Amino acid sequence: MGIILKGMTWNHTRGYLPMVATSQRYSELHPDVQIHWDKRSLQQFADMPLQQLVDAYDLLVIDHPWAGYAAEQGVLLPLHDFLSADYMEEQAAGSVGASHSSYIFHDRQTALAIDAATPVASWRPDLLAACDAGVPDQWEDVLSLAKAGKVAFPAIAIDSLMNFYMFCLALGETPFLDQDEMISRETGKLALDKLRELASLCSREVFQRNPIATYEAMSEGNTLAYCPFAYGYSNYSRRGYAAHLLEFGDLVHYEEKRLQSTLGGTGLAVSSSSKHKEQALAYAAFAADPMTQRTLFTEAGGQPGHRSAWEDAENNRRSLNYFSQTLPALDRAFVRPRYNGYLSFQDHAGDDVREYMMNGGNAAEVIGKLNRLYRDSRTGTGRGSHHV
Repeated sequence: MGIILKGMTWNHTRGYLPMVATSQRYSELHPDVQIHWDKRSLQQFADMPLQQLVDAYDLLVIDHPWAGYAAEQGVLLPLHDFLSADYMEEQAAGSVGASHSSYIFHDRQTALAIDAATPVASWRPDLLAACDAGVPDQWEDVLSLAKAGKVAFPAIAIDSLMNFYMFCLALGETPFLDQDEMISRETGKLALDKLRELASLCSREVFQRNPIATYEAMSEGNTLAYCPFAYGYSNYSRRGYAAHLLEFGDLVHYEEKRLQSTLGGTGLAVSSSSKHKEQALAYAAFAADPMTQRTLFTEAGGQPGHRSAWEDAENNRRSLNYFSQTLPALDRAFVRPRYNGYLSFQDHAGDDVREYMMNGGNAAEVIGKLNRLYRDSRTGTGRGSHHV
């Protein structure tokens, strides 16, 4: 019967099809190994605790904030102990921004960066032309377009929190540098007000949309012409995927500097509980190999994690230059904390940011609450203990 590996990924063309395609090809090259993939929703992908998955699956597609938990608990194989030094050095050299290093915690490489993403700008060229507007370059341009009812952005809790980090950075302060405060009250209040100002000019529907729903609304409708920041999906710039193609590019300038968004993407990890570690590691190395990433992985709808795929002329031809036009934003993207406990903060903090964006309130109290959640997450006393 041969060896059967089980994998878990997320339920979107970008998350599922490249895993199936690369697994099919790997099995053709290695007939004794079959790989079966399950998938979970984007929300389940963010919420489901890693410890519930490692006993059931050999291969796991994860996001990098899990690195601290994985390193401390030993639930994922430290890949640098199993894959060759030359291979790991090539992966590091081919990183898109900090994607590769984001999976390193306490010198343990918990995953290979197979998918790279950060919030970037997107637009409908036809709708911008119809309203005689160019692609915004400055933050004030975004607000002007929003006043005309042409702007949308994802504002569910998790995306609101990631955008809050972005505006803290734009205002000159890096979050999480202090052990007691994730951000100062002064900077935090200003960041909240910047987000609330934009939200007040957009439909309340933004508070129900994640990036996928935002792109669906933009590509299927005839009103929304521009999104200033949402985790990029190259699928929407590829022929045949949606009714109207979207074009993607870098973020706008806030004052003199371009906005710096918060790194996303996914990595491919191998469970320490796998009974077939050798075969799981070999497939992981195949899926993350630059040739696979540049060709089969991307052609199957994936958004690769290897730089050579982003610089590839054919991939850019097929995607309205999605990769080359957004790469600068990925190269400067902010990396979230990965300490064991951060996810208990992330689980809840976005609710408070989103609530203020929706309904206003006392910004100082919101920042005070975020800082308490942060301190609790560092000491292991926070809510969301299922993550820690």
